Amino acid sequence: MTNHLLRQQAGRIFRAALKAADPAGAVMRYLKRRDYSRYRNVYVIGAGKAGATMAQAAERALGPAIAAGVVNVKDGHTAPLRRIELNECGHPVPDERGAAGARRIAEMAAAAGKGDLVLCLISGGASALMPLAAAPITLEEKQAVTRLLLASGADIHEINAVRKHISGIKGGQLARLAAPAAVEALLLSDVIGDDIDVIGSGPAAPDASTFAAASEILRRYGILERVPAAVRERLERGERGEIPETPKPRDPLFAHVRNTVVGGNRLALEAARRRARRLGFHTLVLASEVEGETREVARMHAAMAREVAKSGQPVKPPACLITGGETTVTIRGNGLGGRNQEFVLAAALDIAGQERTVVFSAGTDGTDGPTDAAGAVADGDTLRRNPDGRRYLDANDSYHYFETLGDLVKTGPTGTNVMDVRIVLVGTRQRSRSRVAAPAAIP
Repeated sequence: MTNHLLRQQAGRIFRAALKAADPAGAVMRYLKRRDYSRYRNVYVIGAGKAGATMAQAAERALGPAIAAGVVNVKDGHTAPLRRIELNECGHPVPDERGAAGARRIAEMAAAAGKGDLVLCLISGGASALMPLAAAPITLEEKQAVTRLLLASGADIHEINAVRKHISGIKGGQLARLAAPAAVEALLLSDVIGDDIDVIGSGPAAPDASTFAAASEILRRYGILERVPAAVRERLERGERGEIPETPKPRDPLFAHVRNTVVGGNRLALEAARRRARRLGFHTLVLASEVEGETREVARMHAAMAREVAKSGQPVKPPACLITGGETTVTIRGNGLGGRNQEFVLAAALDIAGQERTVVFSAGTDGTDGPTDAAGAVADGDTLRRNPDGRRYLDANDSYHYFETLGDLVKTGPTGTNVMDVRIVLVGTRQRSRSRVAAPAAIP
């Protein structure tokens, strides 16, 4: 079991995870089980990296029942549609195209009346792709807050709590705009725990966070005094009760709102487990809710790889360890990369010299940070091929490190987004008696 073969098998396992995370199938199965004939009009709105494929499924399922629709998607994440308009915009930092699309989405929701249905399609990236800043905050000021939060190491729950309170559409406020129309939100989860109020910042979900909590998050990460004055002023006014809070769980408007998670990371990991077992690996899915600082998580995975090779615990070689979730990166340098590439580089430092060991990590959406790669792959020989790994890691420049080696994982837009998939493979010293499939290219 050479490193080359293990790399190919890691690619096949990841592709199985991607196939299971197909949002079109999930949306189609859900819509086909329900009867929407009683509604006068169906309006389709939403945002996210999987918005195009989810909208395609909605058109196939509902056809002419759809009166109109607008869905904000990331640049390049498009598909041919007839009744629903796709609006391409910036991610992870919001841009004016996203703001214009969010205004149209809000207007469409507000125009729906009693007897209508607002079908809301939300997937990963929706928070940044549907940026309707609350007046008098400008888009530029909201962009500044997003950049500060992303660089601070705040997790997605914390980032979204702040976003909700400087937005006019998040944190249940889209459902408030649509009332008295019925609202059906279909969610493709990209967050730990599949919390409906966190996915896409919960535009149709009750919000338990508060203005005070948002201020505390900014204070905790030392950026409260660095955010624009208009943002601090809004949060302070909210704390004093001068601005209405986001809708809370017992608000009567939610009597006509349904939020349903139609897909998530666990399904992808289960599919990866099945493929790894078919390839002959003793396989263990360790967790679907891994979060925390990327480098620390990488060290944990590398330690498990060493333990597997040394003692055969928690599974004996040929072994496959799989985890999911989403880590965070505290940016210290000026390089280019994403959490998956940084994870693999950090792990590569700790498995250097270990034979027949491969670490693979990639985002299911096909993009990792502000790069064109989904992730990266490394093995015990990676540091020998380029000994400057520590320097690149210190600069948060994992992209250029793996680019020099040809070890970036590039899939292009996948049409889905259910967080990350991490794969650790430890092979046997001799040819395994286990059934091992023929090589396949890394995606």
